[in-house]
Formats: sequence, C-alpha cells, structure tokens
Amino acid sequence: MPATSVVGLQWGDEAKGKIVDILTERNDIVVRYQGGANAGHTVVMDGQTFKLSLVPSGIFRPEVQCVIAAGVVINPPSLLQEIEGLVSRGIQVSKNLMVSTRAHLIFPWHFEEDRLMNESTSGEAIGTTMRGIGPCYRDKVGRSYAIRLGDMYRDNFADRVEQIVAAKRKILTGLGCTEDSFLLDAKKIHAQYCDYAERLRPFVGDTTAYLLDAVEANKKVLFEGAQGALLDIDHGTFPFVTSSNSSGVGVPSGSGVPGRWVTKVLGIVKAYCTRVGGGPFPTEQDNAIGQHIREKGNEYGTVTRRPRRCGWFDVVAARYTARLSGVDSLAVMLLDVLSELPELQICTAYELDGKRIMNFPDHVEDLRRVVPVYESMPGWQEEISHIRRFADLPQQARDYLDRLSVLVGRPVEVVSVGPDRQQTIFANDVHNA
Repeated sequence: MPATSVVGLQWGDEAKGKIVDILTERNDIVVRYQGGANAGHTVVMDGQTFKLSLVPSGIFRPEVQCVIAAGVVINPPSLLQEIEGLVSRGIQVSKNLMVSTRAHLIFPWHFEEDRLMNESTSGEAIGTTMRGIGPCYRDKVGRSYAIRLGDMYRDNFADRVEQIVAAKRKILTGLGCTEDSFLLDAKKIHAQYCDYAERLRPFVGDTTAYLLDAVEANKKVLFEGAQGALLDIDHGTFPFVTSSNSSGVGVPSGSGVPGRWVTKVLGIVKAYCTRVGGGPFPTEQDNAIGQHIREKGNEYGTVTRRPRRCGWFDVVAARYTARLSGVDSLAVMLLDVLSELPELQICTAYELDGKRIMNFPDHVEDLRRVVPVYESMPGWQEEISHIRRFADLPQQARDYLDRLSVLVGRPVEVVSVGPDRQQTIFANDVHNA
C-alpha cells in the first residue's frame, strides 16, 4: 500500500491538522516525524475545537495507530498534559498512541537556554516560541548533553542527569544566568522525569521498527508534517527557520522510513500567505487588507496566540517548496477567508536588482530585497463556507484556484471553505462537476 505525506508549503499554519484528520479514515497509521510542542494543529469536529501540539491529528479515530517518531523532540509534561486533556474529553489514547524511545527530551535547562539566547540576540528575532525546541535539537546534534526518551528507563539515568546538570550550570552561567534566577537541582529533575517516565511507559516503543514492519506489511501510513517547508532548517529562509527538516525531505530521517515508501505527497497551502515572527515576507500586507485577512481567518498562533503576518499568495515560494517536497497535488485551505475582497493579487515572480526571477532566492538578504510581481484577479463577495461542490463555488473562486494550480504546476485536489470536517471539497467532486 502507498504511504502518503502531508506537507505544509508555506511558513506553517496551513491547516494541515484538518486534512490529516480527514485523511486518517483512509489510513492505518498516522506519523508525526519532526518538530516539537512549538507546532500547533487545530481540528474542529462535531462543533468541538481541539488544539494539538505533539499528538498526531489522527488521534480522533480509535482504529488508527498514532505514532510520535524519533525526529520529534518532547517535553514530557506537555505531552502528558495533551494526553490527559484528550482523555478528559472522551478521546481514546491508551490503545492507539506510540512514542519513540529514540525521541529526544526537553529539560528545564533547555527553556532557560532558549530565554537567555533570545535575550542576547540583537536585531530581528528569529521567532522562537521559547519552548526549548532549538536548544534540545542543538544538544541532539552535539550528542554529549542529549537524553532520549528510552534513556529514562536505564540504570544510569540519574548519573546522566547529574553530569549534564553540572555542565549546564557552567553554560548557563556563561550566558548570564544566576543561581538566584534559575536553580538546577539534579535530584529534583531526576525525580520529576522518573515520574513522567512511568506515566508515559504505556506509550513508549521502538517506532522505527514498528513503521518498517508496517510498510513492509502493506499498511497504509500517513506522515503528518509540522510547521512549513519554508521553515526547513536546511532549505528554508535561514536563519528565520525552525530546528528540524519541516519540508518533505524530513520524512525519512524523522521517521526512519526510507523515502521510496512515500508514493504520494499532498502539499498544503493557504489561499493566501502568513508568517509568524521575523524574517522576510515578500507579499506581506501590513495594511487594511492584511488586517482583514487576519481577523477573518483568525490568524493568531495555535500555540502562542501571536498575531500572524498576512499577505497575498506567493507562487514563487510555493512552486519552490512543491518541488522540494516532491508534491503531487495541492490542498488549498481557508479559501473562504478571501471572500468580500473585491480584488485578489497573486505574486507570480520577483524582481531582484531590476531583474525578473522565477526561482526562490537561497539567501535571506536577497529575499528581503525582492519586489513581488503581481497578477490581479477579481474577487467574490458572497459567503462560500456552506458550499460542498466545486461547481457551486463562485466563478471567480474557481478561476482563482485554477490559476494557482497552473502557476504552481500541481493540480488542486482539496479545497477547504471552513474549519469543520464537512467544509471540505475533494478532487472527485471537481472532476464530477
């Protein structure tokens, strides 16, 4: 059976959680393969809104196995709080959630490093959520101060914590931390994490072996990306990126499943663009149009509630990330947000130093200097959130979707006109219309 990957093609917040939730009914396993609690997914189901950060969006279907794979970094109390919140609302978790022994853990010192590093950085902020994600990934790569989930069940866990605390005290002191403002107590931290370990024990397993067995047994697997491809640590708008491979190239390294098993990639885009935090944003509309999009689209961070920067759809960026992630087709989300706007703009190219370019720049300073080249299209003024068939959309909306498809070079397979599961139009409706 083919494995499918769902990847955000912009700067995150593309409403991937809704699509994953819908697609889970066609799959046996849903895998979260990178990122941490800095990535929020919202799922609206039967009038209820659920906000997830670590648990895969497939958790709402009890017959589907949900996997948090090795590429994810985990803050144990955050994960436990999320699990307990789901259970309190009647969502089954105990039988269909598995967490990798190889996933790296976030500790109190990571939060403090995040705070101190952010305070010491001058100029434009890179957009950290202050949840210890970056410092944890830094320790993962550095290896010496890293602890994985499975390490908590080993006899030397207390010694590891003691050794790392001794080293982190020196590092934090060098960053300007004082004992009065932040105290690292190795015994207390060890005791806390032993408690977390016991509470997480029912969910812990070797997800790499499990997933390899699953694809070889022809199970249907859905890979759920977090954040967006433009935030990829290697291929995004560095340094204004996340700390993991958030594009499609992150699936094999984060999950342990070779890319040959992924036979379909669905790229998720908003009908416009948003960004949180610093970094260049060529099509940003810091004006009444941007504010209209923000308010109508509720463009505030799922995790942080920070207001998102809003702007027109950027074809140059989307075409780049579609190619990078091996995208086969598109899901265009939040199309309803553009209702009421009399005219829509699509960025079809950039001008850099007077020269028109079609490729996405590889350096952030070049991206900062580009001037977007726009193509105008008429908007539509009627409400579309009740529409369930492509043929029933206003002609202007259909023209807009067709134009995005042509410019990005990928067919539109899914269109979303609202947050609920039912507010979704599928490709078979398009073809049958």
